[in-house]
Amino acid sequence: MSTAAIITGVEAKLAEVRSALAREITDKGDVCVTCSFQAEDMLLTRLALDLDPNVPVLFLDTGYHFAETYEYRDRMAREWKMNLFNLLPEQTVAQQESQFGILNQTAPDQCCKLRKVDPLFKAVANYRVWVTGLRREQAKSRTALEESAMFALPGGTHVLKLAPLASWTTRDVWYGCEQLGIPLLPLYERGYSSIGCEPCTMLPIDPNDPRSGRWAGRKVECGIHIEADPR
Repeated sequence: MSTAAIITGVEAKLAEVRSALAREITDKGDVCVTCSFQAEDMLLTRLALDLDPNVPVLFLDTGYHFAETYEYRDRMAREWKMNLFNLLPEQTVAQQESQFGILNQTAPDQCCKLRKVDPLFKAVANYRVWVTGLRREQAKSRTALEESAMFALPGGTHVLKLAPLASWTTRDVWYGCEQLGIPLLPLYERGYSSIGCEPCTMLPIDPNDPRSGRWAGRKVECGIHIEADPR
């Protein structure tokens, strides 16, 4: 496929995403966008901000991110004038490590729960719609991802979860960011393909699996996209 054809296809996809977001984003402040500051999230955040410059942008500040991620977050939040909410765990890194040790090494699921899952679910419960940059191509665990579905949170609350980029490929995302002039997190230039907390992120082990560098292969999801058990 020629570059021109790819760009035309991405432009059509961008129009579809804009329409999907426009159906939900109003001036009521009941829609949030979660942003890890990775490429797909930045693309989606830019499109959401174009519709509502004050849309809440939620970032999980685990305390374990790369220095480059924090620097990029601060720069882009400032340049884009984001209404950014940095979601913090109940304990600082030092407090958690003092009580439990290095959980990201001994019990990564528990670490993710304390520093990502609990803070995010608590915040998202305050909104009607949760917009996320999830894509089916990212992992085998996401192949059945729906673009729009109700999502159960702990306590019985439900939120409409949107994944407008569900069908997008990595190539689509890169071209989309280029079309919109979005500078990307410098860690991509060092070969990272999926970027989370620094202790749990390494270069991809499998070039065909962008998330193969996460959690040293011990797991594939942090838990923020797993619904609460209804029982």
